[in-house]
Amino acid sequence: MAAEDEQFIREVEEEYRRDRIAQFWRRYSTLIVAALLLLLVGVGGWRYWQHSQAQTAQAAAVRFYEASELAEQGKHDEARAAFESLAADAPGGYALLTRFRLAAELGRTDAEGGATAYDALAADGNINPVWQDLARLRASMLRFDNADPAKIRTDLERLAGPEQIWRHTARELLGLSGLKARDYEFASQWFDRIAADRETPAGLRQRLEIYTALVAGGPVTSTQ
Repeated sequence: MAAEDEQFIREVEEEYRRDRIAQFWRRYSTLIVAALLLLLVGVGGWRYWQHSQAQTAQAAAVRFYEASELAEQGKHDEARAAFESLAADAPGGYALLTRFRLAAELGRTDAEGGATAYDALAADGNINPVWQDLARLRASMLRFDNADPAKIRTDLERLAGPEQIWRHTARELLGLSGLKARDYEFASQWFDRIAADRETPAGLRQRLEIYTALVAGGPVTSTQ
């Protein structure tokens, strides 16, 4: 009898569970189906968005390549127009890359125009600070030949600190600005920093030999 009682209890329990499940389904089936549909729509939308983003990026890559080819062929006006068009509607990374390339193209024939384009990048708070600093560096490079050396030093000194990623180029330009201004003490200070930095690139160390020789020679005086 004990076995029959246990069998009866199990059957009652199973029936009870089935009844509870049926009640739960009747009460919440609409919500469950709606949730599943929302999940499917969400996954489908996400997949579509990913596909759309990939296509947009591929199209931007092609346009960037075509604009770069125009620049390589010497068709700079056409290249600038193509880069300007791409910068207006390119997705994230390509928009930033295009703005940098456009500034470089402007700088080929108009140093101040290119520097001004880099200034706009440096002032854009939506850009990673590393790229803002690169824009400041590029603007200083374009202005180097024509501007008063003292006027470009503020941005360069900001970039020349020991933890700054662009410090090597910034220090080189600061040293050269000293040579240009015949301020050999100022130049020597920056060349010494270059020499003391263990991470100074090999190419810069080779140029440093020339720079230090120029500093040691001092101002050239005419004997005539």
